[in-house]
Amino acid sequence: MILRRYRTEDCEEMADLFCDTVHSVNAEDYTEEQLNAWAPGKVNLKEWDKSFQEHVTAVAVEKKNGAERIIGFGDMDSKGYLDRLYVHKDYQRQGVATAISDELERAVKAGKYTTHASITARPFFQKRGYRVVREQQVERCGILLTNFVMEKLIEKREKENG
Repeated sequence: MILRRYRTEDCEEMADLFCDTVHSVNAEDYTEEQLNAWAPGKVNLKEWDKSFQEHVTAVAVEKKNGAERIIGFGDMDSKGYLDRLYVHKDYQRQGVATAISDELERAVKAGKYTTHASITARPFFQKRGYRVVREQQVERCGILLTNFVMEKLIEKREKENG
């Protein structure tokens, strides 16, 4: 696995990975109706590209026979909000999300990191030192989904040494 920065030409493949991941990895924690509302199969690629360009965006790729395949991605804004973190269903629990998160936290120096974690992702973030601030219901296409506002406070000396 190689981590690299985002390029505009990655956007469509990342959107497909997002949709496929939500519908497979999150299926144990959300209903089909909720999954369809969360990831209906189409994203606004122009908006996603703009967002990825404005954030620090790490892309995990696997190279085979000279071709790259995106196996995960994550993005974080300059204030430490981790917006998206998705790993291909065939690469779960292989350190991809950890590597992406480590890179984002290394690249964005903040006093705290925050995210809105799905039910599925909550244990991953808890293992990384995030704590649940609150549970919330978010609306997507008229359907409510549960997620968790989570934060990770960074101690001053850790920031200075990082």
